[in-house]
Amino acid sequence: MVSDAHRGSEILYHRADRNGAIWAEIELNRPDKANALTMTMIAALAERLDEIESDREIRAVVLRGRGRFFSAGGDIEAWGSLSPQDMAERWILPGIRLLNRLASLPVPVVAALSGHAFGGGLELALATDLRIAQKSTTLGVPEVALGMISGWGGVRRLAETIGVARARHMTLLGESITAEQALEWGLVTAVADSQADLENQLATWLERLCANAPGAIALTKGILATMHGDFAHHHASAAAQASGTADCKEGVRAFLEKRRPIFRNL
Repeated sequence: MVSDAHRGSEILYHRADRNGAIWAEIELNRPDKANALTMTMIAALAERLDEIESDREIRAVVLRGRGRFFSAGGDIEAWGSLSPQDMAERWILPGIRLLNRLASLPVPVVAALSGHAFGGGLELALATDLRIAQKSTTLGVPEVALGMISGWGGVRRLAETIGVARARHMTLLGESITAEQALEWGLVTAVADSQADLENQLATWLERLCANAPGAIALTKGILATMHGDFAHHHASAAAQASGTADCKEGVRAFLEKRRPIFRNL
C-alpha cells in the first residue's frame, strides 16, 4: 500500500509499505519544466528529509522524477539574476546542505532515473547510494556551456564515482552520455530496458535493502561518507565567482533567447 501526501505540489512524498517492508518515495513533480529545481523545491525536499529522518520505520528511500526528465538541473530563472553573494548564500549553500543531508541519511537512497538527468539533477542523483537508469536516459553536466560550474558539489562526487579522467570528459566537454556508457563508467549501477523492467529491478533492490540490518547499513554508510571532505564554502565561492562573470551573464541570456552564446573570457 502506498500513501500519498502533498499531492499537487512540486515535490510528492509517498510512504510505501509492502509485506512489512517500509520505504519512502520522493518524486520531483514539475514535468512541464523538466523538473528543473527551484529554491522552493529545495526547501520542500529538505522538509521531506525531516520526515524521513524522524521515521525510524523507513528502511530505504527512492528518488524519482515525473515525465521525460529526472531533472534538467537548477532552474535558470531561479538563479540567473542573482548577485554573486546571493548566488552563494541563497542558492549554492542551501543546495549543498540538501545534497549532503540526502547523502548522509542513515538509510540507503536509490535514484530511479526513468528520465534524463542534467546539471543539478545529476548532482542530486549523485548524492544517492544507488542509481538505476532506463536505457533511453542520458546524463550530463552542461554548465560550462552557460559559463557556469556545477555548484552543489557535483564535480567532486562525479570524480569520486567515475574517476577524475572521465569526470574531466563530462565536465569540460559538457557532453551527455548514454545510460549504457554511464553503466560502463560506474555512474549508474544498473540499466533497465523499459519502465516495467526498471520497476522490477527496483523492487528486487528494495526487498533486499529493507531486509538488511538497518544499523549495519547506517554504520557502513558512515564509513563511506568519510571519503567526502567538507568543501561547501569552496564550492559556493567558486560558483559565485563564475556567476559574476560576463560570460555567465551571456550564457544565461543566450539560453533564455534560445541562441548560441558568445563567450569572451570576461
